[in-house]
Amino acid sequence: MKILWAPWRMKYIRSCSKDSECFLCRALSEDKDEENLILLRGEKSFIIMNRYPYNNGHLMIAPKRHVGDLLQLNDEELIEMIKMIKLAVKALKSEYNPDGFNIGLNLGRAAGAGLEDHLHIHIIPRWVGDTNFMPLISETKTIPELLTESYSRLKKYFE
Repeated sequence: MKILWAPWRMKYIRSCSKDSECFLCRALSEDKDEENLILLRGEKSFIIMNRYPYNNGHLMIAPKRHVGDLLQLNDEELIEMIKMIKLAVKALKSEYNPDGFNIGLNLGRAAGAGLEDHLHIHIIPRWVGDTNFMPLISETKTIPELLTESYSRLKKYFE
């Protein structure tokens, strides 16, 4: 079994408290899409880049409603989110040419959700050999591109 270590995420997970503001709702409420890394606003959901990416191009798709349970989503939200997954994968394939993707939900803290009250789908491009010794030895993940550069590269696919 291979393990994908992400120790840099612990700082974020520990900083989250039940009382802290939802970063997805905050980003959505502001008119600062580039600053908040929002690539696309749909009618019911949106695509946002992950500020703490596992890899370059790590995106998240979330409903606009603050909903933490998959069963609370209505059909319109689900359909739009699935369509956004397809759009995001197409954009990431075109721009980054990954070897594969991890796509999924972490429902609940026990499942790894850092933000358990606002569900979101992770889309993580993967390349053969994209894990190396850095996270294991120095608890440091190497991300070779600035988030602002990734945003600029991807934004054109969502206009």
